[in-house]
Amino acid sequence: MDGKGHHACVYCFARPSHRYLELDAGVDFDRQIIVKINVADALRKDLAKPSWNREHVALGTNTDPYQRAEGRYRLMPGIIRALADAGTPMSILTKGSLLRRDLPLLAAARASAPVDLALSIAIADDDLQQAIEPGTPTTQARLATVTAAAEAGFDVAVFMMPILPFLTDSEEHLDAALGRIKAAGAASVTYTALHLRPGVKEWYARWLHAHRPDLVPRYRELYGDGSYAPKEYRRWLAARMKPLIARHGLARTSEDPNTGTVASRANARDDQGEWRRTRARGDDAPAAPADHLTLF
Repeated sequence: MDGKGHHACVYCFARPSHRYLELDAGVDFDRQIIVKINVADALRKDLAKPSWNREHVALGTNTDPYQRAEGRYRLMPGIIRALADAGTPMSILTKGSLLRRDLPLLAAARASAPVDLALSIAIADDDLQQAIEPGTPTTQARLATVTAAAEAGFDVAVFMMPILPFLTDSEEHLDAALGRIKAAGAASVTYTALHLRPGVKEWYARWLHAHRPDLVPRYRELYGDGSYAPKEYRRWLAARMKPLIARHGLARTSEDPNTGTVASRANARDDQGEWRRTRARGDDAPAAPADHLTLF
């Protein structure tokens, strides 16, 4: 499918997985989406196998299930029904306000197995959000989705992922974002600093060159030698975030020492693998094509 059918976040960690489709992690990721229209039928076949032990299924760990193309193809209702009929626990992480369409179905599915919902809301500045997350619903639309899900009886987690160094890590921005998230009815917040793996790093660098060239030296200092922000930065961010999260009454637990992620008690359930972001396939693939700008 060619066109504006999906999210094209500049920082998206899933970009390298497009290479498994013989597409590139830059322009093709922004313009091309592959839709498996028989996914619900294929899922039912897998769930019917005697070997299926009703393990937790996390939707949205590599690609968003509520991208705009879902409005046309309506695949999620079949997926939700298949999982519910098989008594399989599920969680959904999305930037998409289209989740609201399926809230009655998801509420009914809880009679068969646990269902957890999370919205990805990382940026409170509207202009920056639209520039760096093209194709996604506005922050306000996502906050309205949090409210709708909370009113449907869900303890909604919000993923403030990623926090962008020098762009969204000021106390003013974070405090405002957390205030809006709390007011929307979220139960908890999870956060992590930006990480830039091969394929993503080059594309993010291109965006910086075009939109914030003044930040290029600072990003080179942070990410020039690796994918993750240095431990010193993650500790600094934790020292800023933890008091703000406490002030707004949004529960959380300890920070992951490798990624800087802070998971909420209500929704993390790491022992079952819920909300755990899978390692993006293709992380070790070569860097983006030479015509993409690089700086690190």
